[in-house]
Amino acid sequence: PKVNFKKPKVNFKKPKVNFKLTMANDEYQVGGSLATDAPSYVERQADIELYNSLKLGKFCYILNSRRMGKSSLLVRIRHVLEQEGFSCTSIDMTRIGSKNITPQQWYKGIAYELWQGFNLYDKVNLKSWWREVEDLSALKKLSHFIERVLLVKIPSEKIFIFIDEIDSMLSLNFSVDDFFDLIFFCYTQRAINPEYNRLTFALFGMSISSDLIRDRNGALFNIGKAIDLHPFQEYEVQPLLKGLTGKINDPQAVLKEILAWTGGQPFLTQKLCELVRKSNRDAISDVLTIPRSSEVFWLEQLVQKHIIEGWETRDELEHLRMIRDRLLSNRQRAGCWLELYQQILQQGGLIADEGPEQMELLLSGLVVKQQGQVRVYNRIYAEVFNQAWIRKQLNKLHPSSQALDA
Repeated sequence: PKVNFKKPKVNFKKPKVNFKLTMANDEYQVGGSLATDAPSYVERQADIELYNSLKLGKFCYILNSRRMGKSSLLVRIRHVLEQEGFSCTSIDMTRIGSKNITPQQWYKGIAYELWQGFNLYDKVNLKSWWREVEDLSALKKLSHFIERVLLVKIPSEKIFIFIDEIDSMLSLNFSVDDFFDLIFFCYTQRAINPEYNRLTFALFGMSISSDLIRDRNGALFNIGKAIDLHPFQEYEVQPLLKGLTGKINDPQAVLKEILAWTGGQPFLTQKLCELVRKSNRDAISDVLTIPRSSEVFWLEQLVQKHIIEGWETRDELEHLRMIRDRLLSNRQRAGCWLELYQQILQQGGLIADEGPEQMELLLSGLVVKQQGQVRVYNRIYAEVFNQAWIRKQLNKLHPSSQALDA
């Protein structure tokens, strides 16, 4: 069928600020959140969608595997909104804690992060205020704090609260449904109290909404906007060319080949760009057994030598070990995950079905969903977690499977 795909018309207003680059133009950042002025930041469709959705006051959530750029996106969009004069803060849920913590301590910890993040030291004494409402439940205290402190003491036209690492909530020994109900309440209150129109939330983490909402029907996520973090596309990664220019003969061709290896996975793409930038092409070419000057062939040797070979013992390749550890973390379910992954690897992909096994593989980052199919994310993963590796792990889980395999 002939289809005319029109790119959505969106107005992504970039802040009118003069960025002072703190890094050299040819440097990449491998791991961690990129600074707002990082020259190697790659802007994606998610940047535009998140910005526009938040400006419209929508509840947004970004749930994806690790090392996909969630925190960098948070930092970037928060900076853009602050440059436009809005009040923003971020809460890293791991700072509050999840082990041996009571609901009272947890909710007070959130209130403290909000009090500190919005710099309300001189406007309210949190300790005294919290004592004044001691007869209320912890949830009700936080609700009152939002309505009677944040919406009163913060004069900004819009208030944005970014909540990161929400998957840490899964380790709590009490339900977090009430917390999500509170966020949902803030949105439904807009019809009664217009002040709530100023308040907007965004959640970031490595989870799925059904895991976070344990008992109820997930009304919050039904009204929210899911922001998908897609792999880097070739037209998006032009900022990465700066670090390759002057280091190799054809930077554009090498960058294209880097994407062929990484599939646009953000962490690996930055990692491979950094490897290329630091590598001495001539020194590596001297040891090649097959004399070819091709950039493609040279890059293949680089990947084999510095990423695939010995990945389990290289300190800088913790990313690959995190995927391995997540796949093998649950001995009872690991066999199912490995067998499903084996099917995807053998067949080149499977139809996406939103089943728990597929969702676990997606959260591990090993596979990606594209055009209705789940496939191995990239060539690096396919070569590291290959058929031999799968058989080895299955044999460890079920020694008797060796006979079945034969």
